Amino acid sequence: MDSVKSLFAVSDLRNRIFYTLGLLAVWSVGKHIPTPGINSAALTQLFQQSSNQLFGLYDMFTGQSLSRMAIFALGIMPYISASIILQLLTVVWPYLERLSKEGELGRRKITQYTRYGTILLSLVQSAGIAVFLERQTQAGLPLVEHPGFPFRLMTVLTLTTGSCFVMWLGEQITERGIGNGMSLIIFAGIVVGFPRAVIQTVDQMRTGQIGLIAMIFLTVMMAVVVAAIVYVERGHRRVTVQYAKRVVGRRMYGGSSTHIPLKVNTGGVIPVIFASSILAFPATIASMLKSSWGESIATQLAPGMPLYVLLYVAGIIFFTYFYTAIIFNPDDVADNMRKYGGFVPGIRPGKRTAEYIDAILARITLAGAVYLALVAILPQFLLSGFKVGALPFVGDWLDANVPAFIKEGAGITFFFGGTSLLIVVGVAMDTVQQVESQLIMRHYDGFMKKSRVRGRRA
Repeated sequence: MDSVKSLFAVSDLRNRIFYTLGLLAVWSVGKHIPTPGINSAALTQLFQQSSNQLFGLYDMFTGQSLSRMAIFALGIMPYISASIILQLLTVVWPYLERLSKEGELGRRKITQYTRYGTILLSLVQSAGIAVFLERQTQAGLPLVEHPGFPFRLMTVLTLTTGSCFVMWLGEQITERGIGNGMSLIIFAGIVVGFPRAVIQTVDQMRTGQIGLIAMIFLTVMMAVVVAAIVYVERGHRRVTVQYAKRVVGRRMYGGSSTHIPLKVNTGGVIPVIFASSILAFPATIASMLKSSWGESIATQLAPGMPLYVLLYVAGIIFFTYFYTAIIFNPDDVADNMRKYGGFVPGIRPGKRTAEYIDAILARITLAGAVYLALVAILPQFLLSGFKVGALPFVGDWLDANVPAFIKEGAGITFFFGGTSLLIVVGVAMDTVQQVESQLIMRHYDGFMKKSRVRGRRA
């Protein structure tokens, strides 16, 4: 209780919190304003059929704005996509690489390019959505009441403007509020559905669809998974760095010992998002073709199928290593250490140090990739199980001998999927860390008294 009082005792921190909540309220209102010219009843039926495809994944990130086709239907996803593209281009384009090393001025220039990329992606995505909606019908009802160029132009302008406004909201929260604005918008989009899920679960218990034991099991599983995520996200491997003594003028510098914290999960939730998006894309396209082979592909890539689980886990592991290699360069770390007289005890500075750091990073990244894969597939296993009968050669034998809960799951609706659970816990940790830092700067006790909260980027 004292921590909460101190939270609102600092006027600047109190204003930042209220400012953040106010902008999130504006975003919440905007995601209920529909785009003109769309049949809402037919749209609801379409998204009920596509909840397990790419649309369902994007709808979660936009706080159900996409399923309503609201003015914020694109949400923050174009900005995130543009940011990832810029990060990838930084590695292969020398101009962007130089900008990334120019400090604040270079960062502002890259941010400006990210905004331009967001507008370009929003234009392309909104045009694709407009054309797609014009071609869809549900129960004989067209989704678009008056198709044509005016509808397409209105949709492109509405969704692009909405995406730019959401981007502005996120930047304002980051600059004047508390926490990372882009992450908090995604966080709010996921958490906003939690009350509805609780009401649905209570109704299922009342009607006997979920028993008391299953409910207790679900609660325990959520607590265990959240605790595991917090533990791993805070985990890091410390590499000891010793700085030699230097004499500059009449003063002596250095001689201290510090460490480089290498995160177990350096890539964060990005590998899971990449793997989910790439797997959902072919399944979505195949289901649209309405052919026999398209339906077969969509069936094999459905959650719980062996091919889906195999590709999902392999994709998470691959993108974990790929994204870690993009954002962390052992050669740059080794060069910076050598410039300031730092070295790892027992390791020669320069190339040997880079190889040593890279070897450690490769081992802990494998642990982080396996952790991400387990968290991602656990909710799907609880919901639908693992369809071992579809495996070649041994499928029939396994289907007849393995327990039913492995084949069919526990029949429990796990509200937070693997991706959403990682985002919710990670963003909450980062936000608490920033609040605690603000309190400590003003000589207050931290928000967490017994231990300091280390964010994912610590």
